Amino acid sequence: MSTATADIFTANDQFSRRHIGPSDKDIKTMLATVGCSSLEELCEQTVPAGIRLQTPLSLDPGMSETEALAIIRAMANKNKVLKSFIGMGFYETVTPNVILRNMLENPGWYTAYTPYQAEISQGRLESLLNFQTMVTDLTGLSIANASLLDEATACAEAMSMSYSIGLQKKKKYFVSEDCHPQNIALVQTRGDALGLEITVGDHRTVDFSKKDFCGALIQYPNTYGCLENWTGFVERAHAGGVLVAAATDLLALTVIKPPGEFGIDIAVGTAQRFGVPMNFGGPHAGFMATSMEYSRKMPGRIIGVSRDSRGKPALRMAMQTREQHIRRDKATSNICTAQALLANMASAYGVYHGPEGIKAIASRVHGMAKATATALTKAGYALEPSPFFDTLKVDVSSRSQSAHHIQENAVAEGLNVRVIDDKTIGLSFGEAHTKQDVKALLQAFGVVEDLDSLAKQIDGSVDPAFARVSPFMTHPIFNTHHSESQMLRYLKFLENKDLALNTSMISLGSCTMKLNATSEMIPVTWPEFCNMHPFCPPDQAQGYTELVESLHKDLAEITGFKAVSSQPNSGAQGEYAGLLCIRGLHLANGEGHRNVCLIPVSAHGTNPASAVMAGMKVVVVKSDDQGNVDLEDLRAKADQYSKNLAALMVTYPSTYGVFEEGILEMTSIVKKHGGRVYMDGANMNAQVALTSPGAIGADVCHLNLHKTFCIPHGGGGPGVGTIACTEELAPFLPGHPVIPVSGEGSNVAQKKIGAVSSGQYGSAGILPISWMYIKMLGAEGLKKATAVAILNANYMAKRLAGAYPVLYTGSNGQCAHEFIIDIRPFKKYGVSEEDVAKRLQDCGFHSPTMSWPVPGTLMIEPTESEDKAELDRFCDAMLMIRHEIAEIASGKMKYDDSPLHNAPHTLDTVTSEHWNRPYSREVGAFPVSWVKSNKFWPTVGRIDNVFGDRNLVCSCPPLESYSSEEPLEQMV
Repeated sequence: MSTATADIFTANDQFSRRHIGPSDKDIKTMLATVGCSSLEELCEQTVPAGIRLQTPLSLDPGMSETEALAIIRAMANKNKVLKSFIGMGFYETVTPNVILRNMLENPGWYTAYTPYQAEISQGRLESLLNFQTMVTDLTGLSIANASLLDEATACAEAMSMSYSIGLQKKKKYFVSEDCHPQNIALVQTRGDALGLEITVGDHRTVDFSKKDFCGALIQYPNTYGCLENWTGFVERAHAGGVLVAAATDLLALTVIKPPGEFGIDIAVGTAQRFGVPMNFGGPHAGFMATSMEYSRKMPGRIIGVSRDSRGKPALRMAMQTREQHIRRDKATSNICTAQALLANMASAYGVYHGPEGIKAIASRVHGMAKATATALTKAGYALEPSPFFDTLKVDVSSRSQSAHHIQENAVAEGLNVRVIDDKTIGLSFGEAHTKQDVKALLQAFGVVEDLDSLAKQIDGSVDPAFARVSPFMTHPIFNTHHSESQMLRYLKFLENKDLALNTSMISLGSCTMKLNATSEMIPVTWPEFCNMHPFCPPDQAQGYTELVESLHKDLAEITGFKAVSSQPNSGAQGEYAGLLCIRGLHLANGEGHRNVCLIPVSAHGTNPASAVMAGMKVVVVKSDDQGNVDLEDLRAKADQYSKNLAALMVTYPSTYGVFEEGILEMTSIVKKHGGRVYMDGANMNAQVALTSPGAIGADVCHLNLHKTFCIPHGGGGPGVGTIACTEELAPFLPGHPVIPVSGEGSNVAQKKIGAVSSGQYGSAGILPISWMYIKMLGAEGLKKATAVAILNANYMAKRLAGAYPVLYTGSNGQCAHEFIIDIRPFKKYGVSEEDVAKRLQDCGFHSPTMSWPVPGTLMIEPTESEDKAELDRFCDAMLMIRHEIAEIASGKMKYDDSPLHNAPHTLDTVTSEHWNRPYSREVGAFPVSWVKSNKFWPTVGRIDNVFGDRNLVCSCPPLESYSSEEPLEQMV
């Protein structure tokens, strides 16, 4: 496990020594602290002998950063980037360079975590509030969430929401056949698991009079580009007690009538064309908007305005912030299903262009479509007569042409078009298209047109019957920062409010906030990866195919499984998809009655919600006093539900940060009763190259590529929840209605569970990151990374053990890659885990995971990327806080007057004219030495969460409120 250069022919830019924080010298010192002579000895003491891998992983040797970049560049060059007119929810767009460089490529934005600690997340929160405001304005509805995974999953969420609002009594859901095929597919996948009857048909003739439908989904504009007046449909639906959801297009809504003005109840879609590249399918920010009446049923994150300890306005995640950990299987929300970084990009796009700028873009797009329609009509092609925004449906048989012939012509011109059927072509226009592209497109149809002359005859106005007249994006934030200087400074202003990995370690247990290396990130913005349409002809995506197959081969080896799918685009989606595979197997075996999922009480809160989404009933299994799964209770529950047992969901190492020695017995018990084992891969960072899901007897697992395999969290998304499984489950991996997904096993067409994401490979655009990580470390580097992750956690646990009780260790006294410290003994002095978390902000650190999985505790995961000096700084900060607790305990300091209670200390508080606290300003703001030279200032005081939930404000308040001295109650 050495990082030394092997010989003179070995490149010096070896990734292992850049990724792994502690030097070999520091590793020896740390090993002495934990009482081990080597990393091998530490791993032998930590990982049970019965599950340790006996042979090294069969992976390519670790490459240097230069070598890996050269190989992935060769892969990228195999992709053919043609201008896309395919549409179907993915459009040519332009990412403003100021946003590309200062947000997408900026670690201050992409390495941050979900804004649980609001005081050090005000920049992202403001940007996401802008996103919500923009979406509510454009859709004409009153509240929006802060993003969902993509458009198709947003459609599925709308269906689930309608079902929930109807108290799950109506078992039918209608989907218009004019929706995008991937939207239809995801509703079918989700509905099937929930036991709903999904009716796909003609929205003009569907009968709602029997009042047996809970909801309906339409597309506006529809997949063929047509605009329709939905007033009559909505009236019919509402008369039948049906909630109407519309999948819609934000760019179109700048010039066409918004869904809210038709009376539509829920609007969903994607913000992709607001400056986010197509990325071969993702990641993209989905959205949902609805009325305030349904706000508490809306899934995902909602950013709200609350107040801080000084009574000043402050932002936070509202309502559902940790709902899945509280309500578990009854949760209506899973906040892991978000795309914060992409929502922030779309938000910044809206701020930069403003309402007039975006409307001008939409008008130009519509104008190009009108010009093309005019030219094709003049040439004798028949077009759909309905009004349109950006998409045309062309009947090429009207000129004795075939759609495939036109497609071949277009490819020869460097363009891709949509083949709807043998005689019909779809054309969708986007911001990045030019006059030259339109000229080449017309040539593919055999049409020559004087475009300059045509441009003088056509404007960008839409059909007056659908023209938008209501204002939107009127808030000053969308009407101020339109020069690049203004935008650059605004983005920097927001970035400075947020603590990310470029500031200090983020030791969130179970979240694995490790290095997102620059070399891993570089390929993401290469045009050959980011400008690919997911539904382009497969022969144009050979580089992507090679990359995905290579990554899947390595992940199969790492997990000990046979097959892999990267379609799930979050960890929670991976859980859901993995359970659907198990469900599909039972159905195929004639055992559809198997629907009981055993879940330990210590499980991730997403687990029960995912099981319910997969149509299973949750039965909770107890934990013993050491935090292990109670084997006797597991055995009893397996016996009790034997005939109906579908699965066990287990996190390994456990959620308490321990390698449970009874894991093989657990998996054996479940399989004995005909169930299968799902392993939650959240803690995979402690397994790689030491053990594997296959070695512990699991059948399927998800891998958080945004944790163990280094895709950045992006402030709460992007994520990838790749699933790996046994050969038995391989035929049930996700399929796709547009582009078949290969490599899942035999009898694929008969057994697939359906699609779980808009794109066939989910968030394909960020898979290069994980490929680079694995290839640069290789088997030896991965093994050392895992060992050092375990070492770092045990080193910190040893340093803190004398000051804080450390809960749950293995039989040898070791933890895995994370550990829990107990703050509950200090509650008798008034001190809570929240006090410790907020005081850490004064020391320049993000808090560890608070109050989970055990209330009143902090769970710490340092990862292998943090060096010894950073670990020591964190431990020193925790020891300083322990001293402050001791001062309260001794009576030297009253709790209400203490730095702990008043934390975090903002700059304006410390520099105010009045200071009446019994400790100095220096103690408040500079409690440890290192912050004096590099201080990160929380921008608001401690947030009042209860006030925020009781006074829900989820769009931008007037800017003057941020500087107002009035109590917030007078503003909401």
